Amino acid sequence: MSSKKESTTRTLLVALAVSLVSSVFVAGAAVSLKPIQIENRQLDKQRSILSIAGLGEGRLPAREVKSLFAERITARIVDLETGEFSDAHDPALFDPLKAARDPALSEALPGDQDIALIKRRERYTTVYMVEQDGRLETLILPIRGYGLWSTLHGFMAVKGDLNTVVGMGFYQHAETPGLGGEVDNPNWKAQWVGKSLFDESGKPVIEIVKGGVDPSSPQAEHQVDALAGATLTSNGVNRLLQFWLGEQGFGPFLAKLRSTQGV
Repeated sequence: MSSKKESTTRTLLVALAVSLVSSVFVAGAAVSLKPIQIENRQLDKQRSILSIAGLGEGRLPAREVKSLFAERITARIVDLETGEFSDAHDPALFDPLKAARDPALSEALPGDQDIALIKRRERYTTVYMVEQDGRLETLILPIRGYGLWSTLHGFMAVKGDLNTVVGMGFYQHAETPGLGGEVDNPNWKAQWVGKSLFDESGKPVIEIVKGGVDPSSPQAEHQVDALAGATLTSNGVNRLLQFWLGEQGFGPFLAKLRSTQGV
């Protein structure tokens, strides 16, 4: 009986020791790999921005992505409350999504204002600009909002007229493959190019329409086909665009930028 107890105790001690060693190894690996994970996320984000801005098609090598991004893209901090550029944070280090979780750097959105279903909106965010000879060529805006199963994170690029779409896409989401996941379909994303975001009064009127766009409609320049079989994801994209192009999002910033750019 005593021998059995000793055997059981020894087995438990060995199992505990193995568990502790494994835990230390896993924790150490996680810590050592974290900088690489952060760099890869940053690289994917830069690759997405370049693609949506029409500056880099396909899977560019990491070195080329970094070089092209540094050469062509300028990051600026925007104060969403005032609609003005700000020096409150370093755009190379500031994380708007992290700020959105910080009550000191964000605000809770009342239900009637939270049409994108993001709960909190950061005060400061980062926009990206492509400039040529001192003139704005392309503006890339971060956008996000809830679809059917997930928050879709992406970017919309517009021309220097601050109205014509250059590109739109999402770099992170968990929508249903083959349905809401079709936001990744190149054919669907291509429909956005050349569309107009605002009407003559400056109101955001871009929308996804069920049943397909009627080319003869006077509203066709503001419309994109809905995703087949993915009504809730399509509705989510509509809502997030209305939010970020409206007064709670980039509306004040775009209005002030139009005046300074003379458009």
